Amino acid sequence: MADIKKMYRTVMDDHFPDRLTITFGDQTLVYRKRSWKLPDPSGELVEKGLRYGENPGQEAALYELVGGNLTLGECRFIEPGWGLVSALAEEHMIQAGKHPGKINLTDVDNGLNILRYLMERPTAVILKHNNPCGAAEADDLETAFRRAFRADRIAAFGGAVVLNRPLDRATAEAVVEQYLEVVAAPDYEEGVVDVLRRRKDLRILAIPRMDRLAQYRDRRFVDFKSLIDGGLIVQQSPLNAVQSPSDFQPAVAQRDGREVRVVRAPTAEELEDLFFGWCVEQGVTSNSVLYVKDRCTVGIGTGEQDRVGVAEIAVFKAYTKYADALCYDRHGLPLKELELRVERGQADPAALEEIREETRKAKGGLIGSAMISDAFFPFRDGVDVGLREGVTAVCQPGGANRDWEVIEAVNEAGATMVFTGQRCFKH
Repeated sequence: MADIKKMYRTVMDDHFPDRLTITFGDQTLVYRKRSWKLPDPSGELVEKGLRYGENPGQEAALYELVGGNLTLGECRFIEPGWGLVSALAEEHMIQAGKHPGKINLTDVDNGLNILRYLMERPTAVILKHNNPCGAAEADDLETAFRRAFRADRIAAFGGAVVLNRPLDRATAEAVVEQYLEVVAAPDYEEGVVDVLRRRKDLRILAIPRMDRLAQYRDRRFVDFKSLIDGGLIVQQSPLNAVQSPSDFQPAVAQRDGREVRVVRAPTAEELEDLFFGWCVEQGVTSNSVLYVKDRCTVGIGTGEQDRVGVAEIAVFKAYTKYADALCYDRHGLPLKELELRVERGQADPAALEEIREETRKAKGGLIGSAMISDAFFPFRDGVDVGLREGVTAVCQPGGANRDWEVIEAVNEAGATMVFTGQRCFKH
């Protein structure tokens, strides 16, 4: 039988070329393969690229754009010298841990994809399998991290945290309390790395040019999708049209020649939650719905085939994570562990019922939250899922034939809604 643990720690050789060129008509882009001289478990320096791809046994390589400026139509794409993850050099890998693999770096990249819209306040995004599982803003970085982690303590296990401020000692102490695979930040304050090194397998990354991340908001890159037959689909990367809350559009529709409009305007706090949620939504796999309260995610539903279903999954996750956090605070146990002990007669059932009842009363923390959808609601049934749980503000692209029906549902609930005028599917 294969030694699976050993497979996970193995750094594979790869047979990808050191140089890659892509030609668009008469324009040629030149890429170089990234490799790093990093210590292996014995301490010997070994030069390797990616540890492996999505799974052990899959060779992989990371390439950085080093030559060529691509312009197609009116669009000028990312140019050489703008590297973030692909520009990581040995000096940026403060601790390599088990050596970085594809998933580690794509998680960090998607965290940067979200954070480029959220550079105004200290913000933390924790990602797992290229989706955010918790994201939060706060007045200081430690609070942002703790809120993001608490948003989904279960999924954050083994995740990657990306932070938009230099890591300070208080935040570092909070980080090493948890098991994470990667921490990425623009810089690290004095003494902080020694704190993080208590986790010997933690990959500690300093992201070059992260101080310029807001400049990436309106820069496109070329997005490649490889097909099973070897073909490619090539597209421009999307741009977020909502750069501030003032870019939201009023939720207005026509029905039988009359105007149907949302009655109540969003409060300043609701607009902040809607904007924060729409920025996080840029990094969530579609079909998706998420809930936000006080600039922190409450429940994130990802990758479903129907909008009602994903709204319900995000509610289920909100309830589950809320109850788990209560359980951990009171008993130092995950919710599932307490349930197992009650089942075995090793814990008081009243303790479990108390947590469940509080979670029901609080509706999983969803009361007063904002609901964000990456595409329009074709019928009111999707938005009704959130409104039943106490959602007070909704953000969605708009543009459905039955927008009027969704607006009426929001008005009936005394809630508010804005349109983005833009879909943000991510596959």
